[in-house]
Amino acid sequence: MLKRVLIANRGEIAVRIIRECLDSSIEAVSVYSTADSQALHRIIATRSVCIGGPRAGESYLNAANIIEAAKATGCDAVHPGFGFLSESSDFARSCEEAGLKFIGPPSKVIDMMGDKAAAKRMMRQAGVPVVPGSDGIAQTADDAEKEAERIGYPVLLKAAAGGGGRGMRRACCKEEVKDAFEAARAEAESCFGNGDMYVEELIENPRHIEFQILGDSFGNVIHLGERDCSIQRRNQKLLEEAPAWGLSEKLRGAMGEAAVKAAKACGYENAGTVEFIVDKDDNFYFIEMNTRIQVEHPVTEAVTGMNIVREQLRIAAGMPLSRTQEEVQICGHAIECRITAEKVFENFAPCPGRIDFIHFPAGAGIRVDSALYNGCEISPYYDSMVAKIIAKGSSRLEAVRRMRRALEETVINGVQTTLPVQHLLMYQQDFLRGGYDTGFIEAHLPELLAIYEAAGGKDESI
Repeated sequence: MLKRVLIANRGEIAVRIIRECLDSSIEAVSVYSTADSQALHRIIATRSVCIGGPRAGESYLNAANIIEAAKATGCDAVHPGFGFLSESSDFARSCEEAGLKFIGPPSKVIDMMGDKAAAKRMMRQAGVPVVPGSDGIAQTADDAEKEAERIGYPVLLKAAAGGGGRGMRRACCKEEVKDAFEAARAEAESCFGNGDMYVEELIENPRHIEFQILGDSFGNVIHLGERDCSIQRRNQKLLEEAPAWGLSEKLRGAMGEAAVKAAKACGYENAGTVEFIVDKDDNFYFIEMNTRIQVEHPVTEAVTGMNIVREQLRIAAGMPLSRTQEEVQICGHAIECRITAEKVFENFAPCPGRIDFIHFPAGAGIRVDSALYNGCEISPYYDSMVAKIIAKGSSRLEAVRRMRRALEETVINGVQTTLPVQHLLMYQQDFLRGGYDTGFIEAHLPELLAIYEAAGGKDESI
């Protein structure tokens, strides 16, 4: 059994994991940067260790300092959360070599699936449909340009070690490839410490559907149904829901089988996500596997009743999955809004600062995951997401109504957030009909911002 776990992350996901450890009678050790000395994840942990300066490269991406902190505090496992080092095979390998259980798949699996180009080759061999693209890494912008010419425009330049929408740029013609390649590579190096890039065909405005999978050390693999993550801006998800609205049972079944097949092909262990895109003709394609817990895991927990972080801890402790595939039942509908501290009228620029006052919603079917508290500081050094609000109902309409009410109850003073725009989205007719794709926000954001601006830059219902 696990006795003490180091959480190699920050913010709401660190808080979520710490709470789950404590609920499971496992001591939780947090790490923090000098910028996070008053952060909630440092305060509530059993113990906390400062691992470096404010920039991620000095702290949350400093694998050596994190490993040393785990060893110095007598931890027997490390949970990476999402982002930062969560999909770094080098970090997982360092944990293994230090005698620490990495709460995620083995390093060799992260190697296989972390290289997105290699992962696609493996999926082809396993019979899982993939998006056409390069077979290997594009070392230079010239290489990317040659691949783009071969594949045909438009193309998507993607970080081989990426995730969370980072390290991705589109190019619609030859002249756009170099700038897109350099921008995506720079972002990938900053976020993941790896600037390797590959190229794939850009399927215009598909639906982004992903399947949550779990695998234990006994070879059991199950999926927990799908999430629709198509409401995105610049490849960053703004809202997710489960199950996907309007997906036929035939398509849902085929995608679920493909997700399990993908996980078994690489010998997957622990929690992960198999991501697909679905085109206008209901053809689906594997795009990547995220070898970590996802930001949007709460919507899956809401409709399945399974505690995914607890399952991660159980698997890491050598226990089997708590349910078989036949025992997984989808009940009701759940929606998650990612609230970010951003200036919506300034191209969604980050808006760090001090939280003067905060009030989160409660009541039937509402869950909030956040690390905010009154008087805390939102740092300019990290991701701008400050809270996740999850609403569950017996139907999609009930979930939408509860989300409206939850967003209306939420008060975040001191910084600007995306809250008003997401509230307006809950009344947008095309969204309510559920027939949206990844082009939805680009098409409808001007309309939402115009309504917000007409109200004096304030959604009066909030």
